Amino acid sequence: MRKHWWVTVGANLVMGVPGVVPVFLLWYMAVNGPLAELGWTVREPTENDGMLLWLVPVVAAFVLLWWLANDFLRRWNTAAARVYWPVCALVTLVPSVTLMAPL
Repeated sequence: MRKHWWVTVGANLVMGVPGVVPVFLLWYMAVNGPLAELGWTVREPTENDGMLLWLVPVVAAFVLLWWLANDFLRRWNTAAARVYWPVCALVTLVPSVTLMAPL
């Protein structure tokens, strides 16, 4: 059973590397949109709201590939679904959180 977790964790870490792009895009949109409206951040003065057209396909493609890969790997993992899916999501976010962490 442990061997299958290592395969799952490894696959999600690898998928997390290109996953940095959609995470950054979502964060950028949040910082310049709703968080700026609430006064929690400062809007980027050069943002022209032209990202939404390609943001949706990038995020949708990543989520689809992530879900398909984890659905395939789920067949060999004996963990309950309520454990498996959150662990996969958190492991996928590790590269993004690592890059965002202050040095």
